[in-house]
Amino acid sequence: MKVIVRGKNVTITDAIEDKITKKLALLDKYFIMGQDVEAKVLIRTYPFGQKIEVTIPTEHVLLRAEETSDDLYEAIDLVIDKLERQIRKYKTKLSRKSKNNKLAFNINTLEALEEPEEDVVVKTKTINPKPMDMEEAIMQMELIGHSFFVYKDIETNTVCVVYKRRDGGYGLLETEE
Repeated sequence: MKVIVRGKNVTITDAIEDKITKKLALLDKYFIMGQDVEAKVLIRTYPFGQKIEVTIPTEHVLLRAEETSDDLYEAIDLVIDKLERQIRKYKTKLSRKSKNNKLAFNINTLEALEEPEEDVVVKTKTINPKPMDMEEAIMQMELIGHSFFVYKDIETNTVCVVYKRRDGGYGLLETEE
């Protein structure tokens, strides 16, 4: 696995890069041989701690995990554990649903989850998006206490989704016609 480590507001030392490379190398056994897997790692320093984000795009799935901790080395360990859990979860889903061998992972090296999780839709809701601008949509979202809001943009006449990001900002998803 090729590892690309970048830092924002932090200097990436050789020790940090070696630790990340060694930890991510433990995940190599899960990927099908011959598949060029490239892990992108971003480390950021905030006043409240160190944050590490790892993205591993494969041919069939995108693995992404992030962790924040006061200690960067602890955050590295936590993010690797999270990635391993994701791989086991995908393995369980793929082995249940896929009948062909075009899987993203080497399933012989994976352990099944103790309790398989079922993806069940628990509520279905039909909406009629109201025409409004983004500022009004954010206000409506805050008023109803949701983390997202679907609306029809007045200017473009397309369906959009405004959502609250973990960092406290807002995101916007726009549809193409």
